[in-house]
Amino acid sequence: MPHLFLLSENDMYYVYVLVENETGKTYIGFTKDIRERVAQHNSGKGSRYTKSGTWKLVYYEVFLSKKDAMTRERRLKQEGRAKR
Repeated sequence: MPHLFLLSENDMYYVYVLVENETGKTYIGFTKDIRERVAQHNSGKGSRYTKSGTWKLVYYEVFLSKKDAMTRERRLKQEGRAKR
């Protein structure tokens, strides 16, 4: 018989991409609470890079481990730098 695992949002990690509405700047990060983190960015309490402006969540991926989320975040940031 297969095993079923019920996961809650607390068991997941998110890699996300934000875009600032006026400038089109992008920000990539990871978190356990995506709703709270986007709210922090928009209140000026996120990262230094997102202190001003209105940031919109445009993309996210879900991971079961922090290590996998951090690895994916790093790769996305490296890909973005390579395109510049």
